[in-house]
Amino acid sequence: MTGRQVSIFGGAHIDRRARIFGTTVPGSSNPGSWFEEAGGGGFNAARNLARLGLDVRMISPRGGDAAGETVARAASEAGVIDCPFIFLDRKTPSYTAILENDGNLVIALADMELYRLFSPRRLQQKAMREIISLSDLIVTDANLPEETLTGLVARANAESKPIAAIAISPAKVERLVKSLSGLDFLFMNEAEARALTGRDSAEAAEWPVLLKAAGLSGGVITRGGKPAIAFHDGQTVTVAPPQLDALADVTGAGDSLAAGFLSAFVAGEPLDICLRSGVAAAGITVRSPLAVSEKMSRAMLEEAIRLVPPAEILS
Repeated sequence: MTGRQVSIFGGAHIDRRARIFGTTVPGSSNPGSWFEEAGGGGFNAARNLARLGLDVRMISPRGGDAAGETVARAASEAGVIDCPFIFLDRKTPSYTAILENDGNLVIALADMELYRLFSPRRLQQKAMREIISLSDLIVTDANLPEETLTGLVARANAESKPIAAIAISPAKVERLVKSLSGLDFLFMNEAEARALTGRDSAEAAEWPVLLKAAGLSGGVITRGGKPAIAFHDGQTVTVAPPQLDALADVTGAGDSLAAGFLSAFVAGEPLDICLRSGVAAAGITVRSPLAVSEKMSRAMLEEAIRLVPPAEILS
């Protein structure tokens, strides 16, 4: 362990993924296979960060069911310190996705009603205040209610703690609109950037300008196979992902990019190194059928970084 303490608030639930064997035929029965594992944007990032050697706490609502026990086991196996709010009479949230044969998403359904019970009042509890106070970094995802996200960002700012967020989806990222100015980083894809800015499309160099105008001081925008963009403190860099022979599954790639980036950030690395670390971590994940690769480690990440091209400095 590095001694760096990261506290993550947000989604820790069950991911169910179906992969279609052949060409997808909408409106028809498609032969395929079914897979289930623990997941959630915040939880995926938490497990990756723990595998990279950081001290990580995960704070999330959970049901008193078998799915909740699956999440708890996954936390233990990854070395995450599990700090759930357990509602014995509720079911653990779930995310169900249908994937193309090449691993890309067709459609997904998110059953996340339990997260509504993570109210801002929870943040006032002594245990939560102590966790925030002792953290070197706070991370949240947009699965939580808007008012809770606003309260968490405000508390992190009051404690002078860096805080990052994971957008999750175009619909959910809008919960962060009131908190954008308090975030150090927001991790998003182009669809989520469009939701925040109201722009249908933009050139790589335009996204930081548009997002800053929306109130965000720092962020990372992923663009599929195109170069990822990071901006912070007046600097903007891009990093192209290395060529891959094949994708096993893109689920969790953005969450692992956030983890790789933030592991470098808490170590004091410059923006270009942080983004290269994030892109390398995402590369490890998309080669795995799991949302969090069991091969993720500090040594594996350092090896993967060598395959990532140098960053291009835009400003």
